[in-house]
Amino acid sequence: MTVVLGLTSIVLYLAATLLLGLRLTTAHWSAARVRSAVVASALAAVCAHGALLYHVVVTDAGLSLGFFNTGSLMAWVIVLFLLLAILSKPVDNLGIFVLPLAAFTVLMTLLYPSDRVRLEETRFGVDIHIILSILAASVITIAAFQAVLLAYQERHLRQKRPGRLISRLPPMQTQEGLLFQMIGLGFFLLSLSLVSGMMFLRDMLAQHLVHKTILSLFAWLVFAVLLWGRWRYGWRGRQAIRWSLAGFFTLMLAYFGSKLVLELILDRSWHAPISMIHLPPT
Repeated sequence: MTVVLGLTSIVLYLAATLLLGLRLTTAHWSAARVRSAVVASALAAVCAHGALLYHVVVTDAGLSLGFFNTGSLMAWVIVLFLLLAILSKPVDNLGIFVLPLAAFTVLMTLLYPSDRVRLEETRFGVDIHIILSILAASVITIAAFQAVLLAYQERHLRQKRPGRLISRLPPMQTQEGLLFQMIGLGFFLLSLSLVSGMMFLRDMLAQHLVHKTILSLFAWLVFAVLLWGRWRYGWRGRQAIRWSLAGFFTLMLAYFGSKLVLELILDRSWHAPISMIHLPPT
């Protein structure tokens, strides 16, 4: 069942990516019709992806939140955010980054099933912290893709070589406004995540949370400076792009860099041993 769901979501994600790419690069394609097909395909993909996550993350022992499962869960939330945002914002072009990423995380989930499970008896507040962390990382990831798209647009306009793809994008002022809206929301969620995490932090060394905490705080500071610079000095263009990407990479290093080293290299976890177990081999 998991293999069928996974392969279905991968095919649908890639189909939506192909349709979106054709819409951006081919003049004679009807933008409205292709957009509807992209949304329909992505919506079907996210449903299959969600069903897959339910099968692999929710276990009898608790939640299986290993490295690849967490990445897949975050990609699923990113696609959901994008589909919701498309209803009111011109952000469907970000699917060219988001949809292949989601397909890749599904593939990795199928290839490398996780045996790391967080026991059910952990506190409810920890669950809130995990949810807030995933939401914050998801929004900030979308903002990073928006920054990349904005950098591409800004570079081509500076060189006075707009091209067909640039002509399909919203104006730069609109793009910048969307970027800061995403960063503002991501910063708010990251703030809540850090506050909720500090409430349940007992021993950073024993819980292997030193690097994650320090890097997360540094990422928060980067975004705080960026938002302050935007408000105080009207930062925009390359300056906004650089700060956005710096904050994003710092946060991803905090979330996934530490998790990669601890789980896949050192075979440990972020949490104290009592809150994590390994499933026995089958």
